[in-house]
Amino acid sequence: MSHRAAVITASNRASQGIYADTSGEILRDGLIALGYDVAEVTVVPDDVELIQHAIASALTSGIDLVVTTGGTGISQFDLTPEATAPLIKKLLPGIPEALRAYSRDKVPTADLTRGLAGVTDGTLIINLPGSPGGVRDGLVIIERLAGHVLEQIAGVDHTPSS
Repeated sequence: MSHRAAVITASNRASQGIYADTSGEILRDGLIALGYDVAEVTVVPDDVELIQHAIASALTSGIDLVVTTGGTGISQFDLTPEATAPLIKKLLPGIPEALRAYSRDKVPTADLTRGLAGVTDGTLIINLPGSPGGVRDGLVIIERLAGHVLEQIAGVDHTPSS
């Protein structure tokens, strides 16, 4: 069974057409290569309400995996974790920890990414950095962990105790 994924890029400049959304395209192509069905990349400005609306729209459309790129740093415009946090019911701090651990030897500032990950109803949500390298590293972590999370959400290998 193919899982449906949504890609959301948070970037003022990409949303204004100042530059191409390279990270969102890399993420879309990478998810497709991992077997996910990805219809499109949604690009929104760095705005809490707009990011939250894009994630909420994906949640209501039955998407299995929502991955954002951008807005996880420490500048005044980096607001993706703040937009994501209210939508997560169960935090999965191990996913961002795995990303930082995987990336830190290549890019020491990877430890500054504030991205979140968690589950809401039947959907896994993951925030990735906005850089192409951060997205490529994030795809490695998605490949390692997302399938198991989605199986757990679906109840695979867990039966209710009597």
